Amino acid sequence: MKQLANKHILLCVTGGIAAYKAAEIIRLFKTSNAEIKVLMTQAAQEFITPLTMQALSGNLVHTDLLSTEAEAAMGHIELARWSDAILIAPCSANSIAKLAEGRGDDLMTTVCLAASCPIYIAPAMNQAMWADSRTQINFNKLKENKFISIGPDAGEQACGDEGFGRMSEPKEIVKIVSKKFSTGLVAGKKVLITAGPTREKIDPVRYISNRSSGKMGYSLAEAARDEGGIVTIISGPVELKTPEKVTRYDVESADEMMKKVNEIIDQFDIFIATAAVADYKPEEYQNQKIKKKEKESILHIDLIENKDILKSIAKNKKEIKVIGFAAETQDIVENAKKKLLEKELDLIIANDVSDKTIGFDSDENEVYLITKKTEKKIDKVSKKKLSRNIINFIAKNL
Repeated sequence: MKQLANKHILLCVTGGIAAYKAAEIIRLFKTSNAEIKVLMTQAAQEFITPLTMQALSGNLVHTDLLSTEAEAAMGHIELARWSDAILIAPCSANSIAKLAEGRGDDLMTTVCLAASCPIYIAPAMNQAMWADSRTQINFNKLKENKFISIGPDAGEQACGDEGFGRMSEPKEIVKIVSKKFSTGLVAGKKVLITAGPTREKIDPVRYISNRSSGKMGYSLAEAARDEGGIVTIISGPVELKTPEKVTRYDVESADEMMKKVNEIIDQFDIFIATAAVADYKPEEYQNQKIKKKEKESILHIDLIENKDILKSIAKNKKEIKVIGFAAETQDIVENAKKKLLEKELDLIIANDVSDKTIGFDSDENEVYLITKKTEKKIDKVSKKKLSRNIINFIAKNL
């Protein structure tokens, strides 16, 4: 169920003995890399505790309509906007009746009224309650209002009766919800991206850096996320917001970036190094600000080479696919091919940074995608569209 990666699922638990199965539903969503939040009605809390749901989901459990902890005390609006899908499991006869009437007297019903995403219900009740004509009338009203039913199933019930009314099994419920979402090009793959510049300190107020804005790396993060990837960015200093559903680590120097990459790289399937890492750093950092000398107009700073993060990762890679960028000012393709072979990369993306209309600071770029077997040029296009093309290329060729 890779298509659930990065999706926001709101699980609403209502009162019923089947509430204990909600724990397994949470586990299945979590193992599919979905982000899950739990809403519990007052009756549900009599069967299973919010603490249990919080421990399993990793998020605070929502129980109150007018929670002072919610932004502007409008928790139902926040949750409705957050959700890619809402699942009510178990959904009791009482909850079906309230939803059919369009009531909004608790958190669950108000969230459903405010939601524009798909809403799934997994009915669970005694077989006689399910067979009651009033329950069936309410249930059919929900289906007419685009609620999607999962079950119920027939079988032995907690009360000893047999018949329809059992909640469908968690695995089947999660499978049906997952079908709502299409499978992305890199669905379920863990993607690590470095982005932005690094800063190499000279003294407490000065540093060596470059013009990288980080826009290319952040656009790639969004494109990989949109195709189902589980994305992490290690970012140098940039003025960009973290994309939704993307994990971000901030670093400053090349050494800090190298340390963080090495710390987490084993968790990933794809490594895309877009960061403009400084090639050199001052050999010695001055603890005090370097003062201007009246009689000397030349300041000498000895530089030493930084470690090559990309080359190091590619050399020691196992199953991970390693993609690098080559910012060139001349002989673009030839120089990029040399780097591809020297650094043992799976793909290198080369662009001409001497062209001021693309690359650094720009929202557009023009690149060459080069592997050992293929070479493809992508003409000038927005970085967002370019990023989608790159992820598509990675999925199909690597």
